[in-house]
Amino acid sequence: MMKLAEENGATLHFDEKCVDANLKKAKAIFENAHTTKRQTILSDILIGADGAFSAVRKQMVSQHKHDYTYNEIEHDYKELLIPAGENGKHLLNKNALHIWPRGEFMLIALANLDGSFTCTLFAPKKGKKSFEGLNSKFEVENYFSVIFPDFLNLVPNLYQQWITNPTSGLGIIKTYPWHINDTSLLIGDAAHATVPFFGQGMNAGLEDCRILDELLDKYGDDLKSCFAEYSKCRKPNGDGLQDLSMQNFIVMRDKTADPKFLLQKEIEKKFANLYPDKWIPLYSMVSFTNIPYADAWEIGMKQEKMMEEIMSTPNIEKEWESDEIMKKMCSLV
Repeated sequence: MMKLAEENGATLHFDEKCVDANLKKAKAIFENAHTTKRQTILSDILIGADGAFSAVRKQMVSQHKHDYTYNEIEHDYKELLIPAGENGKHLLNKNALHIWPRGEFMLIALANLDGSFTCTLFAPKKGKKSFEGLNSKFEVENYFSVIFPDFLNLVPNLYQQWITNPTSGLGIIKTYPWHINDTSLLIGDAAHATVPFFGQGMNAGLEDCRILDELLDKYGDDLKSCFAEYSKCRKPNGDGLQDLSMQNFIVMRDKTADPKFLLQKEIEKKFANLYPDKWIPLYSMVSFTNIPYADAWEIGMKQEKMMEEIMSTPNIEKEWESDEIMKKMCSLV
């Protein structure tokens, strides 16, 4: 993407942090990470893509009184690493997302190209089985030996990683509007930072770009109308992604170990294969289509309500493959 940007006329600067902005004049102030030297850049349009701690958004809130909330969830996270085996061999299936669901908390692992796995523990900040009680080497190793014994065997330097890697918080940022007149706007995490449980944070930012590009074509030189529609149409989808992400956290940590939930997914899969025009599973809607996040959330909640009725069918464990169940689903759609 950087190469394409340069080929199309962009000039890239690194280690320059946006620390302030004048949004009415589309000016941004940058500070060099090495020299701390500051410079002011004047632009035609200022696009704040400066992340969850956005300086551009901060000015929208403080100077222009935009709505803003930050809701920190009750869980923190810590990254760990399963090293590669001999000759760069993956010690787990490299083509799968690995989840150790434990109700109120979970551990996940994703494969890297070098044979290692990046792992993340999501656990409550305080209380039973939380980060609060994981301080000493004994506490950490005992926690994993009791709760994740197979994982412990894969990470010989667990405690060293534990004390080296930071424990970080998780939260959801909501703001509105996402623009100032025809001079400034927000995209990505600056506008709708979310928790990572649907893996859609970056995709949502790229979708912001796609929609903005379409609106620029639609409105031409009328940037004020373009930016106003951008804020109006993207805000519900930022909220929708956040709802989807929190719901999927519950699915991952609570439901992936529930046989009835897994059966429900099998029924949904069968119905989607038989009637692809009637049913797209929620995960597929979010990950593999351009269905807006807000619409996917609304459709997904309707599907979930329908599946509650299907799953309440007597002897569903034995009856789910019958034509009657598929007919019943057709009648409910």
